[in-house]
Amino acid sequence: MHTGVRYKRDRKLGAFMCGIAGFFSLAQRLEYDPNVLYDMARQIKHRGPDSEGIFQDSLGGFAFRRLSIIDLENGNQPLANEDGSIILICNGEIFNYHALRAEMLALGHSFRTNCDVEVLIHLYEEYGPAMLDKINGQFAFAIMDRRRRQLFLARDHAGIAPLYYTRIDDLIIFASEIKAILEHPAVERKVDLTGLDQIFTFPGLVSPKTMFHGIERLRPGHYLLVNQTGCQEIEYWDLDYPLLSDAPVQKSEGEYTEELKDLFCQSIQYRLQADVPVGFYLSGGLDSSLIATFIDRIAPGNRRHAFGITFSDEDANEAKYQEIVARSINCDFHQSHFDWNRTADMIHRMIYHAECPVKETYNTCSMALSQAAREHDIKVILTGEGADELFAGYIGYRFDQLRAGQSMNSSPAELLEQQLRLALWGDGQVKYEHDYYAQRKIRQEIYAKPLQEWFPEFDCLSHPLVRQDRIQGRHRIHQRSYLDFKLRMADHLLIDHGDCMALAHSVEARYPFLDINLIEFARQIPPELKLHNFQEKYILRRMGLPILPKAILNREKFGWYAPGSPEMLQEKVEWIHDFLDINLIRHQGYFNPDTVNTLKKHYSRPGFKLNSPYEIDWLIIIATFGVFKEAFNLPDL
Repeated sequence: MHTGVRYKRDRKLGAFMCGIAGFFSLAQRLEYDPNVLYDMARQIKHRGPDSEGIFQDSLGGFAFRRLSIIDLENGNQPLANEDGSIILICNGEIFNYHALRAEMLALGHSFRTNCDVEVLIHLYEEYGPAMLDKINGQFAFAIMDRRRRQLFLARDHAGIAPLYYTRIDDLIIFASEIKAILEHPAVERKVDLTGLDQIFTFPGLVSPKTMFHGIERLRPGHYLLVNQTGCQEIEYWDLDYPLLSDAPVQKSEGEYTEELKDLFCQSIQYRLQADVPVGFYLSGGLDSSLIATFIDRIAPGNRRHAFGITFSDEDANEAKYQEIVARSINCDFHQSHFDWNRTADMIHRMIYHAECPVKETYNTCSMALSQAAREHDIKVILTGEGADELFAGYIGYRFDQLRAGQSMNSSPAELLEQQLRLALWGDGQVKYEHDYYAQRKIRQEIYAKPLQEWFPEFDCLSHPLVRQDRIQGRHRIHQRSYLDFKLRMADHLLIDHGDCMALAHSVEARYPFLDINLIEFARQIPPELKLHNFQEKYILRRMGLPILPKAILNREKFGWYAPGSPEMLQEKVEWIHDFLDINLIRHQGYFNPDTVNTLKKHYSRPGFKLNSPYEIDWLIIIATFGVFKEAFNLPDL
């Protein structure tokens, strides 16, 4: 067996970014077909079209695909320490690497490249897993410690970079995307019913669950340590809001605003670091407008590319607001028109990259944005995810404030709902998104008759979801923020909507609002500066007051909209009719054909619309499950 590192640079860069994959034996001696690593790497070539690197020895193997952003000529991976005992592959960016590199040089370490992630090797040598407390970045990495015969996997604090793994006997197999894991001959393809049930229930999947039975997603703020003693997942960070009983920090509104502005500027400066052009998305909303305007103030002489989406439906079109911001800054602005027919055209590829069914089709808009960026040779994009979750941006925060002080409904149904909330969140008064007790019966009826009998076993509400001690005793705004962070942002907005859609076109997304220093500061900002007199993201508006156009400052939150199953059924879009065919539904064995048929008749009525986001589009989940099942060759029941 060959032992060592191999690199290959592709002369023709594909239209498809940075990805890692590999396996490790707990038994400490491994015989395997080395071609498996190349097969795994090939499945994630879109994440890294610029080069490929392979490492193999008797402990296991690493595969890497690179999107060159920093140190274009010398940043190939895997990387090793001075004596070759530590091997690293990393997907992501270490934004504070200059300071960390200086610290490691002062301690006597030597570097072979100017690549930001090389610092991880020497941090590990000095601090072991405690190194994670020093890093400011977005990352998923694997370190093979050949001397200790140990594998160390880690995922960033907020969960920007994905990392999946499965254990089969004494073998750990991991990758940036599940499609690479599926290339290993030991992996069985099987649907995870609890993962499917999460998509019916929440905005999307919730770590560690995936749509593949036996394959888990490493949770944000966690690392995995694999050695002769076993495989242990350990939390190193969590979003921890202050208790109501904690004494508040005594600062004025102006002091909070100025400190937030300083941290935001530093976050943007970090994320502009690259040896390739950096652009940004411009939606016309507050968050992207703040990023765009601060970029213009921080680097005024650098004309950058900005990208926005326009729609034919005027109720969904934000073109006017995008153009207001674009005219106020120094940028080359590109608007891509998104006709709803493009949703149908892109749905199969979108599901393949998302690796899961979806309950909304707007991921296709995100994919169209990354395509536009790549067509203009932009590899790095700044975007605004995280602001709504940290600064009370969704309408649910206002609903919570409206409910505050109201007398509670004491009906039997409400009491049962409160009992379920108590079991889920540790606080029966916390209402998040839906009435889950009433919804549970609907979900059960959607499944095929045999699955209805097994439903209590895979019901996602019967499985642990979040740490209740991070919810109990907190302000209502902070309770919802924590749940948004865990149930909406980490695995849905940052992965299937973010990472997967950007990397489908070899584009890296960076998130200024999710800088760890900014998050830690946001924890301490009083709730009344986030939602103030029912105005969401109040302190962000104060921060933008001197520089943003009034039309942007005065706008309320505006969510993306994409056509759902009612519009597609009424327009007789072929793919959705194909995947909702009753004979196909019956043959697959996952869903109740009678329930599906009833929903189809209801949704197909002329003019029928769902009240999004308050009503769930059950049929789009079922239809995209069919696309997902076909794309990954998953078995019928």
